[in-house]
Amino acid sequence: MTQVDHYPQTLYDKIWNDHVITSNDNGLSLIYVDRHLVHEVSSPQAFEGLRSAGRTVRRPDCTLATVDHNVPTALRASGVHDLSSLVTDPESHEQCAALELNVKDFGLSYFGLQDKRQGIVHVIGPEQGFTLPGITCVCGDSHTSTHGAFGALAFGIGTSEVEHVLATQTILQKKSRNMRIRVDGQLPDGVDSKDVILHIIGAIGAAGGNGCVIEYSGSVIRGFTMEARMSICNMSIEAGSRAGMIAPDEITFAYLKNRPLAPKGEMWDRAEEYWRTLKSDDGAKFDVEVDIPAVDIAPSVTWGTSPQDVVPITGAVPDPASFSNPDRRRAAARSLEYMGLVPGTLMEDIALDNIFIGSCTNGRIEDLRSAANIVRAAGPNVRVAPGVYAMVVPASSLIKRQAEAEGLDILFRRAGFNWREAGCSMCLGMNEDQLGAGKRCASTSNRNFEGRQGAGGRTHLLSPAMAAAAAIRGKLTDVRRFHYKATQYMVDIDAPPAVKVPDDPALQDTFPEVTANDIVQPTAGPAENTSGKVFRVLKGIAAPMYIENIDTDMIIPKQFLKTTVRTGLARGLFYNPRKDVNTGSPREFVLDRAPFDKAKIIVSVGQNFGCGSSREHAAWCLEDFGIRCVIAPSFGEIFRNNCLQNCMLPIELSAEECRALAANAEAGIELTIDLEREEIRRAEQPPIHFKTDPFRRSCLLEGFDDIAMTMQGGAAIAAFEQRRTQTWPWLDGVGYAGKKVTVKPAGAKTMEW
Repeated sequence: MTQVDHYPQTLYDKIWNDHVITSNDNGLSLIYVDRHLVHEVSSPQAFEGLRSAGRTVRRPDCTLATVDHNVPTALRASGVHDLSSLVTDPESHEQCAALELNVKDFGLSYFGLQDKRQGIVHVIGPEQGFTLPGITCVCGDSHTSTHGAFGALAFGIGTSEVEHVLATQTILQKKSRNMRIRVDGQLPDGVDSKDVILHIIGAIGAAGGNGCVIEYSGSVIRGFTMEARMSICNMSIEAGSRAGMIAPDEITFAYLKNRPLAPKGEMWDRAEEYWRTLKSDDGAKFDVEVDIPAVDIAPSVTWGTSPQDVVPITGAVPDPASFSNPDRRRAAARSLEYMGLVPGTLMEDIALDNIFIGSCTNGRIEDLRSAANIVRAAGPNVRVAPGVYAMVVPASSLIKRQAEAEGLDILFRRAGFNWREAGCSMCLGMNEDQLGAGKRCASTSNRNFEGRQGAGGRTHLLSPAMAAAAAIRGKLTDVRRFHYKATQYMVDIDAPPAVKVPDDPALQDTFPEVTANDIVQPTAGPAENTSGKVFRVLKGIAAPMYIENIDTDMIIPKQFLKTTVRTGLARGLFYNPRKDVNTGSPREFVLDRAPFDKAKIIVSVGQNFGCGSSREHAAWCLEDFGIRCVIAPSFGEIFRNNCLQNCMLPIELSAEECRALAANAEAGIELTIDLEREEIRRAEQPPIHFKTDPFRRSCLLEGFDDIAMTMQGGAAIAAFEQRRTQTWPWLDGVGYAGKKVTVKPAGAKTMEW
């Protein structure tokens, strides 16, 4: 909102600068949040925190909730509204029931299981026009980066930050570096957006975007539809970046026009005029630049347990010895052991048990059409290969209806695919849709981590067309066998939006009526600004770990996320590496060996510790075990923030220093972590010095409560909101089907959906 025009700016610079409320001398800024998406897994503890502190939701008109992560996807009987009948798993039911109670109590808009707009949170936002160019958008889910396809700054946050946003409509952030990835040229036949993003991650690595926000550009990106662009931005987190962005253009505007929550009439004209300014200026500085020739990209598939483990479908499983980096060699060897693969195996010779087409990456209507094109090309009598179970899970209920209107469901069912209801499904396997131990799945989702789709399950990531081809042949398959050319990405900007459904009186807006003057302003909050938890000096045993890209699925698998509390999670810590997936009997793992079973510190030699999901449960289970400090060469950004929110200290050191500390740990030498002096002391050895953000250091040393401190700046937030209303009035709830909004205070017990 404050125009900085004396130097060329990137798209990220512009949106960041326009949303800064205050900044301190160390670069930590209080950022205003325009759009907040909420789901059942990462929100229960946040709402409970609000209740405990007697706080309200500051901007209900800027918040939208749905259930998606662990809801059943078996076909739902029409007319059934009883949650106990719709969600029978007790733990899943508890989380869904908690969200229903919370949206009622706090007056929030909600798409429940029987609402025809229910779906995966990152699909319904764009579908409804809740996602718009130029906004900041957050959600307790790492794949919030999806919304960056619209020229938005969108990123995942942890549960404590969800609470912070609910209470203050702001978030504390440090500005990331700018990274640009250009993809220019003509894509070869058979290549679509999923192949492009897999190729990018393979090229730069799972930690290649650490500390950066990526802007995707180039002729290939500009030629993609919005749904293809969303797939690209969706997997930015898999490249280690904080967010991914694409500048809005005519394709963006054509997609958004007439969506339910997009601005209308004169307000649309004002919005579009602003949106056209959202592009990187000529001469804008990028800290990192990567050029990807389109001609180098082939239909691709992963072979290991990281999205960076990718090769062309015509390639073979690599030999770990071929990697020059020793950490990469160890990771590759571990991956092949887990995946049950032998170096040199041709990818097209790998047989499959399951096929999953869906997820927030590839469950949109164009993805389903792409897969259906392969089924059509295979002929009228084609069937899913014997012994293969294939499922198609639309990413939203509206997409499901659109696909059925086009007859795609009949095409899939006739070929033997299982047609499902909307939800996250086998992407992470929090519901009944899980991959069995030792089973192999071709999946259009975004992660192939160990146990991601089910304990012991083996996942290969690929495009929807590739998944459909694999279902028919029973093996990983080159889509070019079916003369597939990805023609659905030839764009007609005058065409109507992809999701078009007949008008239905049952699709009633559930958004409360709002005006900007009715927005509830926060009080100063509790007089006490401390959380009661401090970190000053920690002395104890350190456990060494030699794995790179230790992801949050490894730290705590999905079955332990089905909780509404923050405690009792130590039993799930590194569960899959510690337990045999078939018998549950203990396996050899460092935290089960004395003296490391009493460890208070983890020293990771591998980079990118805590990559992957935004689940704060990863920090909670470490703390529950007794771990208060993690030392590593680099961290997943969301995991780092989640540690700090829980009074745990993440320390970033060089790889050499981490190896030295790991050797000390192996020798049984205790470490002393002194935050005040910012040094690590070891017996009779020179101390190792580290740096922490001064504000975060103060919070840890004094036990400050971020929310209470932020709420003391309520006047600055209110002043920002007044300027925001004047500059971007379409963000204040106007456009919700032409209605204005009244905010219901916390405690309102009734709400009609």
